[in-house]
Amino acid sequence: MSQVKQAGPGSGVGQAEPRRTGHVDAVRAAASRHWLAIALLAAGLVLRACVLLAYRPALFFVDSVRYLYNAEGMDPVGYKGPLRAILFVANFGTVAAVQHLLGLGMAVVIYLVLLRRGVSRWLAALAIAPVLLDAYQLQIEQMIMPDVWFEALIVAGLAILLWQPRARGATPGSGGAQPGRAVPPGTGVSWRRVVAGGIVLGASATVAQVGEALLLPMVIYVLVAGGSWRRAVGKAAAACASFALPILVYCTVSFLLTGAFFLSHSGVTSFYGRMAAAADCATIKLPPDERGMCPTRAQQAKGPDWLEYGDGSPIRPYYADLPRGEADSLIAGFNHRVLTQQPLRVAEAYARDVVKLFALTRETGQGDTSISRWQFQTKVIYYPPWTSEAVVKAATARFGGGAPTVWRPVAAFLRAYQLDGGYTPGPLLALFTVAGLAGSVAALVRRRLDPPARQLALACLLCFLSGAPVLLASDLFEFSWRYQLPALVTLVPAGVLGISVIARIARTRRSPG
Repeated sequence: MSQVKQAGPGSGVGQAEPRRTGHVDAVRAAASRHWLAIALLAAGLVLRACVLLAYRPALFFVDSVRYLYNAEGMDPVGYKGPLRAILFVANFGTVAAVQHLLGLGMAVVIYLVLLRRGVSRWLAALAIAPVLLDAYQLQIEQMIMPDVWFEALIVAGLAILLWQPRARGATPGSGGAQPGRAVPPGTGVSWRRVVAGGIVLGASATVAQVGEALLLPMVIYVLVAGGSWRRAVGKAAAACASFALPILVYCTVSFLLTGAFFLSHSGVTSFYGRMAAAADCATIKLPPDERGMCPTRAQQAKGPDWLEYGDGSPIRPYYADLPRGEADSLIAGFNHRVLTQQPLRVAEAYARDVVKLFALTRETGQGDTSISRWQFQTKVIYYPPWTSEAVVKAATARFGGGAPTVWRPVAAFLRAYQLDGGYTPGPLLALFTVAGLAGSVAALVRRRLDPPARQLALACLLCFLSGAPVLLASDLFEFSWRYQLPALVTLVPAGVLGISVIARIARTRRSPG
């Protein structure tokens, strides 16, 4: 006669169900605390699924073929590594899917870092809404271009530098150190995180050369973050060395393969469009061999991008008829003469472009690169001769994914969403910029901030200083709405941190004692 074995203490029988129930309750509690962020992530996921369905296998731009074949030194090609790695095992559709996952991943990382630094859950959710819902971000994630990887490297580098151990007594998702809770000792950054963050941020320059502008913000943050001056200076030196490491590796490989030890030659010649558009050719003094570079008024009206790359630009004969080194030297000389003889004209044109980020609506200004390049269309768009229909079909036949197609109903929805307000408003970006600046100033001048406010202010300083130079450096060459996208992962979090700093200071002043 069979007997039923009784469950004794420690037998494990009857314990699985309470343990499972405990896990479910924990998940429900977390979902309840972070419901707004989860809702935004769900909306971002749905929008990205729509983009993947509407534009198959991916969107192709003028420069896409540079990263498939040969950029001829015009841009760093660090993007070519992950691109070709994915294409080795999959196709263009998978590349787009991975880039959309990067977009979602950036939002999650920003949210977690802000919570760890002490930002409230609803403000942290506000900080990730732009990168999740902005249609221009969605469009660039679908495109075979390096922009998303550049953003992801910025976010990863900042997260490494800013990640903060959870305060004692803080529950998961509470936002780290809250008023009345213990704060982790110190706000400095460890040697290990300095080196790791430097390598990641340095690697961003191999994807987009403007990433070189991230070195100074990192050094300032390390110096301000605390510790003795010797440790701070030592960490700043380590930041410089680690930042330079991936750049030196890239340049060395470039030298071995092409004989050129550089990221690209864009730094030498890309100022031409800006300088030529601003120059007063009637009064400037130029040597005879540079006079042909000065455009007519009609040519200037076409803007810096056309002056740099257009077929009818006055710079084209120099590229066509002279050795590259000689052409680069003449272009650099022309740029120098415009800048030194007519600095106010250059500064005025540059300032007009800088403030365009804060415009109420998004449209193409005179001489700007057409914003339609970054807007969803209801048909397949090609850019001959570089990315013509034949070139794209040859690429999809080689790397897979099928010929480009557009699912018109979903594409029409995405276009309407984008044109009818599905982007981060300029005035909101202005608010975030002002708040980020205020929080950064607090980190620099208010030495008596309490530890929670100090954590917030230091994080604000790093995010703000990382976003501002990248955007300002991009505008030095030309204004393009595409180049403004890093603001979503730098200035927006900086603004939220700045608001949190201001709120914390106000609460502290109102508190008795």
